[in-house]
Amino acid sequence: MCELNKVKKAMAGNKIAFQELVLQEKDNLYRMAYIYMKNENDALDVVHESVFKAYKSIKKLKDPSYFSTWLTRIIINTSIDFLKKKNLYDVVPVDYEEVQGDINHAKVEERLDLLHAINQLEERFKTLILLRYYKDLSIKEIARDFNCPEGTIKAQLHRATTKLRMNLKEGTVYEEDPKRNGTN
Repeated sequence: MCELNKVKKAMAGNKIAFQELVLQEKDNLYRMAYIYMKNENDALDVVHESVFKAYKSIKKLKDPSYFSTWLTRIIINTSIDFLKKKNLYDVVPVDYEEVQGDINHAKVEERLDLLHAINQLEERFKTLILLRYYKDLSIKEIARDFNCPEGTIKAQLHRATTKLRMNLKEGTVYEEDPKRNGTN
């Protein structure tokens, strides 16, 4: 519960407590921003802007136990705003650093397919997929963040995963079994 005390201190205006919390979250914040921005400089800009926004509005945080989730939502919203400002919202960039670090060609292609399929989703579905499967948040936590019933989140998550599966079937870069496609 040490972290919860830090959050409460940060909410009371303790700058050092806020700084320690952000340092604990920095890697996750950067990774989430990078998923949206697909380049280091823009991701860092988003993280800096998000931390600033969080610092300015920490007193508005309703439940200190959800600090990490709250901060993630700020990162996501800031990323989306940044992409809209740069008119890059519909661009589907490739994460080359991840691709270069992977030796197995099939795994690289699968990752490209998944990244491409996720980027094709509507923003709300993309966010749900990232929160549920990347941040490993529960349905209950996501519902609280979106301020809607759990059933709604379950239904939307089901639609998102169905759409993701369709995107993966339609636009794969690599097919494991070439016979499936009728090519040899």
